[in-house]
Amino acid sequence: MRTFASLMLFLLPAVGAQAQESPVRLNQSGFYTAGPKRAAVTGAVASSKFFITTTDGKDTVFRGILQKEKPSQWSATIVRMADFSALEKKGHFVLRVPGLAPSFPFEIGDAPFRDLAAACLKGYYFQRASMSLEAQYAGKWERPAGHPDTQVLVHASAADGRRPGGTVIASPGGWYDAGDYNKYIVNSGITMYMLLAAYEDFPAYFGQFDINIPESGNGVPDILDEALYNLRWMLTMQDPADGGVYHKCTNASFDGMVMPHEATKSPRYVVQKSLTATYDFAAVMAMGSRIYGKFGKAFPGLADSCRQAAVRAWEWTEKHPDNRNGYSQKEINAWAKPPITTGEYGDRNAADERNWAITELYLTLRNGKFESLLQTVPDDAAMPTWSKVGMLGGWSSFRLAASPALKKQAAAPRVKLAGALLDNIDKNAFGTVMGRTAGDFNWGGNANAANQGVMLVYAYLATKDRKYLDHALSNLDYILGRNATGYSFVTGFGSKPPMHPHHRPSIADGVADPVPGLLVGGPNVKMQDSCEYQFKEIETAYVDHECSYASNEIAINWNAPLVYLVNALEALKMEAGYVKP
Repeated sequence: MRTFASLMLFLLPAVGAQAQESPVRLNQSGFYTAGPKRAAVTGAVASSKFFITTTDGKDTVFRGILQKEKPSQWSATIVRMADFSALEKKGHFVLRVPGLAPSFPFEIGDAPFRDLAAACLKGYYFQRASMSLEAQYAGKWERPAGHPDTQVLVHASAADGRRPGGTVIASPGGWYDAGDYNKYIVNSGITMYMLLAAYEDFPAYFGQFDINIPESGNGVPDILDEALYNLRWMLTMQDPADGGVYHKCTNASFDGMVMPHEATKSPRYVVQKSLTATYDFAAVMAMGSRIYGKFGKAFPGLADSCRQAAVRAWEWTEKHPDNRNGYSQKEINAWAKPPITTGEYGDRNAADERNWAITELYLTLRNGKFESLLQTVPDDAAMPTWSKVGMLGGWSSFRLAASPALKKQAAAPRVKLAGALLDNIDKNAFGTVMGRTAGDFNWGGNANAANQGVMLVYAYLATKDRKYLDHALSNLDYILGRNATGYSFVTGFGSKPPMHPHHRPSIADGVADPVPGLLVGGPNVKMQDSCEYQFKEIETAYVDHECSYASNEIAINWNAPLVYLVNALEALKMEAGYVKP
């Protein structure tokens, strides 16, 4: 078994503070030996030549000519691209342009993203609630257990005759959602999809993927072990009496910047059942039933429990048309006390959640009821976010299609959208799919880059046209440094990573390096957090400061498409010709 335990992810150095700034923007982790290799040289450049040398500068391994100067659409940045795809020599190198500081060092090799692939998945382990993180798995980020959630109160908004307000229930486990310590069903929905879909698409790859978590070595792929930690929490959020699902498990207001085991003074609540949460839950449980059913020996009865939970959740949605307007915190705070001010995940349109639930229930149960309902589900080609999940069912339909004809039918709208992502890409000075439009740079824009990458991976799987995978890889280049800020946006990776993410454990633990493997939000021109931003243009509005929840927070739904994208590239690299036999 290929294991990543020996990689010692928890000993990554804090390189960001020591790195020399460079006008060269490139993937700071590296490049596949036979894959595309491009860098962006920013600012005024006197020479048109560039060189790839060993890190000590003694040997030149490649010479090239910079491409024509191009102004960025989203800032005052001027860019000249350097293409060195023809270089297939393995090793560690830098890119040099006469008169400029050299680039950060990078690797060319057959597995430049192996450590990242493990770390971004292991990021979920570091988000676990209700359990201690031990040194043998967490290294210097070990910590006591936080939020046992064994005595959670039913909030007034969630009360009914069987569970009146103040009723005590247990809802332990799960992942902390983001930089805060609350747990949200809606955001867990899209997150769980990405992890479970990654396994369904690449089961053989993940079968050999060990990331050194407590469950490693139990005969179950680590990605499924990690997802199961959150799935079991989700099961506790279903009311056993009627099948409805509480929207979130939360404090009334956000905890301060303290460690999770120190955040014990505020009571925890389950808050109003919502249609969006219940549909998302039904979809995830349907997926869980079919996937964990293959591991019945390790998890006896789990598949049946998931299937029953999914069906009961669906039945609740059919009985509650008065819930069609979704979850609104403002509305419940007008009458239910205490007022809840944590993350809302409000969504006034549950049609896409319904369609996703129908699709997953059909693909798992294959019964006539859901087959009939499936005929009402439209093709949804909207880029997925936590509030737009219709595309997820389409991906599952493609993955599990019963015939080549159905597979082609399911693929068509998704390939069309992937093709649209490539339109006018030549206008983007940095040469990445990310940044085609100003709208890419919103709250959590780096997740847009990762989700676009996932879309392009599916287009590759449907067509086997490598251009889609090359462009998916370009978005990973963006995330890891080929962008206007020069940052690698994943903690612990690259020469200029985020060092001060809006992430309570990373702020409060007394360890200089933040928890590794976490994707921060990235440039967000709205800058809603009122922090001081040195740069304020559309693609540069990012600040590496703990106060910046608008640009520098982490979130489980942002990490999830990164997990899919990086591991898909690793799984497909031989097939795509990025590495040679």
